Amino acid sequence: MLDTLRELGLVVLERGWLSSNNIVFRGRQGATVVDTGYDSHAEQTVALLRRELRDEPLARIVNTHLHSDHCGGNAALQQAWGSETWVPELSFDSVRHWDPARLTYAATDQRCARFRADQPLAAGQSLRLGDFDWQILPAPGHDPQALMLFQPDSRVLISADALWERGLAIIFPELYGRSGFSDVHQTLDRIQALAPRVVIPGHGPAFSGVSAAIQASRSRLIAFEREPHKHLGYAARALVTFRLLELRRCDRDQLLDWMLGTPIFAAMVVQDRNGMSGEFLAHQTIDRLLADGMIHRDGTTLAVV
Repeated sequence: MLDTLRELGLVVLERGWLSSNNIVFRGRQGATVVDTGYDSHAEQTVALLRRELRDEPLARIVNTHLHSDHCGGNAALQQAWGSETWVPELSFDSVRHWDPARLTYAATDQRCARFRADQPLAAGQSLRLGDFDWQILPAPGHDPQALMLFQPDSRVLISADALWERGLAIIFPELYGRSGFSDVHQTLDRIQALAPRVVIPGHGPAFSGVSAAIQASRSRLIAFEREPHKHLGYAARALVTFRLLELRRCDRDQLLDWMLGTPIFAAMVVQDRNGMSGEFLAHQTIDRLLADGMIHRDGTTLAVV
C-alpha cells in the first residue's frame, strides 16, 4: 500500500481527530496539499508542511469540503506561501463572500480564519495531483457539497469523510430535518462501484479493507435510519468531544452553557421526535460520554481521555 502511494507522489500526514489528514503531492506542477486541518492546529500544519516540502513552496491547496477541521489551516498556508486554493464548486460563493452561516461555522461555533478561494472544483472534472490525473466525484451525505478524489489507474480513493475504516461521520443535513441518509447510501454505492484498492480517509490511516469498511458504514447507517434519535445522540457526542479536544479542559457548567447556546444543538432538539429539551440533551450527552469512558472528570472539570 505504501509503495502505491509513493508511486503517486503523495504522502499522508495523519493528524489527530481535531484536524483532518493532510495529503501532500509533489510533481512537475508543484506541491499540493489536500485538506489543511483545524484552525487551532494551523501553526503546526505550516510546520509539518515546511518539513515535508523542505525548500519547495506549496503551490496549491485543495479542499474536499469546507468543514472547519478540513480547511482551518487554509489562511495560514496562504499567508506562508500564497498558495492558490481550490474549493468545491457548491461552496465557492460562500467563501468568496465569506458567509459563516452557509459555511456552518456559526451553527457549530467552530473557528475558521477567513481564507481566499481561487478556483472551483466541480464533480465530473479531473485534477492533476502530482504527476497523475484524479477524478473529482460527488460525495454528499456528511456534507451535501463534499467531493472525493479517485485515481483510476492505481484505484486509490481520497474519501475525506465519506468513508472511514471504522465509524460513520455525522450526517449533518439530518440534524436540520433535511434528507441525508439516502445521500450517504448513494455515496457508498459510488465507492463500492469504484472498487478502490486503497482508501485515504479524512481521519485515521489509509486502509485496504474497503468492503468491510463499506459494510460497517451501511450497518451503522441503517441503524440510524431506523432510529433517527440515535443519530442525534451520536452527533451530539461527536460535537461535544470535538469541543473538548479544542479546549482540552472545560468546566462542566461552561460546557452545558455552550451546548444550550450553540445553534446546531437547538436544531437537533427540534428534530427529536420524543420532545427532548435542550437541557436534557446537554446533560445526557455529557453523562453518556463519561459513562462510556470517552471523557473524564476532575472535580467539575471535563477533558477527553
